[in-house]
Amino acid sequence: MLTADLHFGEVWWTESRPEEGGRVALIRRAADGRTLEVLGAPWNVRNRVHEYGGKPWAVFAGDGGKQVAFTHWDDQRVYVLALDEPDAIPKPVSPAPERPHGYRYSDLVAGPDGREVWCVRETVIGDSRVDVRRDLVALPVAGTAAQDADAVRVLTATHHFLTAPRPSPDGRHVAWIGWEHPAMPWDGTELCVAEITEDGFGPHRVLAGGPSESVCQLRWTDDDALDVLTDPTGWWNPHRVRLDGTSTPLLDAEVEIGGPLWQLGASWFAPLGDGRHVVLRGGRPALFDESDHSLVDIETPLTAWRASLACDGHTIVGVAGGPHSKPAVVALDVETLTPQILTGQPEGLPDAAYLPLPEARVFTGPDGQRIPAAVYPPTNPDFAAPDGELPPYLVHVHGGPTGQHSTVLDPTIAYFTSRGIGVVAVDYGGSSGYGRAFRERLRESWGEVDVADCAAVAQALADEGTADPARLAIRGGSAGGWTTAASLTTVSVYRCGTALFPILDLEGWSGSGGETHDFESRYLDSLVGPLPETAQRYRDRSPIHHVDRLAGPILLLQGLEDEICPPEQSDRFAAQLEGRGIPFAYLTFEGEQHGFRRFETVQTALRAELSFYAQTLGFQVSGVPTLQLRR
Repeated sequence: MLTADLHFGEVWWTESRPEEGGRVALIRRAADGRTLEVLGAPWNVRNRVHEYGGKPWAVFAGDGGKQVAFTHWDDQRVYVLALDEPDAIPKPVSPAPERPHGYRYSDLVAGPDGREVWCVRETVIGDSRVDVRRDLVALPVAGTAAQDADAVRVLTATHHFLTAPRPSPDGRHVAWIGWEHPAMPWDGTELCVAEITEDGFGPHRVLAGGPSESVCQLRWTDDDALDVLTDPTGWWNPHRVRLDGTSTPLLDAEVEIGGPLWQLGASWFAPLGDGRHVVLRGGRPALFDESDHSLVDIETPLTAWRASLACDGHTIVGVAGGPHSKPAVVALDVETLTPQILTGQPEGLPDAAYLPLPEARVFTGPDGQRIPAAVYPPTNPDFAAPDGELPPYLVHVHGGPTGQHSTVLDPTIAYFTSRGIGVVAVDYGGSSGYGRAFRERLRESWGEVDVADCAAVAQALADEGTADPARLAIRGGSAGGWTTAASLTTVSVYRCGTALFPILDLEGWSGSGGETHDFESRYLDSLVGPLPETAQRYRDRSPIHHVDRLAGPILLLQGLEDEICPPEQSDRFAAQLEGRGIPFAYLTFEGEQHGFRRFETVQTALRAELSFYAQTLGFQVSGVPTLQLRR
């Protein structure tokens, strides 16, 4: 997890520390070039709003001078640290909840006068995973709400899901984004504005968005207008929306400048202050000029940028990586656009000679649709395959499913390619980055389109002589784990598969099933169909009801504290496999949530996966413990 921003002429960022149990540290680069850890252990700058979290800090000036507000993972409370006091310690400014993590906060911003922190608050109101209420609240920086919950000001609660309110430059108006079940934020959201009053906000008006239009980012242009990313034509493009309701597209092109709002606080564009903007086009930086509507790429060796752009008029900052580098904080001078990499690479990365260069390819699906993919060939200068032997290949399925594969260095992919296993990462129908029509190929077709697209790519690699057709496998986590299991129970392309923290039972994972969190509890309405009308479809597509159809062995890897894809589903699936004669393994990990963060977990999971492939695909491997397979 790495996000970056600019405050007081300094670059700030968060970074994960796997060697410290996955703790997230807050770092700043001072004006003199020193890199300083703002919050050392045990402070863990994360939150669990929507269970995926959102931007966990805000830096601002107020009556107490320069301050940083942040959320702490352990108790999910908001704390404030005075930056002008060398010996200051963080103090809580939100109340302690009655139940652990009963209040959660995210997407922190400063109120107009710097005396309050404005943010999204989740309140747990029951025992079910979907018993959550959200409000936009103001927390006094003075800390009065830490002991008195009545000191928290509820500003508004217009929608079930909201982003934090952003005040206009003159402090008279405020804007935010809201949406309702069953929509996901990439389906349809609303841009809301209201007047700021003494008691909170006045009645809101909707200026953009709707059931089939997704606003994913907003910024105030001046006191009376906002620049927003929205997709009325099917592509996220910048628009200028005025308080009188008029909207003007600043760009009208079939390119994605925007993305799915999985985490609050994402930023795909930032103004430079002269009618120009830095934007992410297809995950790469570009300069957009309002005057002539030009869009010019910024030349940089870093090819994969995250939605974490910021600019203060002098410096552009972002987070980027490439096929041979992990994401790093990058600063660019506005005039020269010369990149300066501010953070180093993790220790222990392999030499570049062992890292594969992905080949961008487009395959043809069974319905004639294009299927983008990145092909990573086996890469190890010390070894070569015997003459005439084709390598095994893994189909790597990204999560989401409204996600997209990034070509930033992935040590997991390199781990396999350096050991003679090719990998192909597929952007199947439903992936983001290719416009709304491509995303909606998956509408009511999850478990069919994704499975067919991945199988088509795997088969194409085998047919052209790139991959060994008898040694094809599939792997993925979360929604990718679903596609893995659904593939193994519906097609015969793969010899085996690995499902990490997967979805296996659609009925259980639906809102009524109680086995997922509120944010995605109605996701299946669009991916599979509304309930109860399509209940049989849920059952027919769920791998848990078709264990007897498994095409080959399966490895399940599961975090025991996962609230998004909880272990109950993997538990049931593994129990059904017992005694059927199908080789399988099921490994669980204490202290892990959705996605593995701890170094020891990542290491154990990778070694187990490699041993699993060696046993099922028929090759020798040394240096890793033999995974015990059950039947």
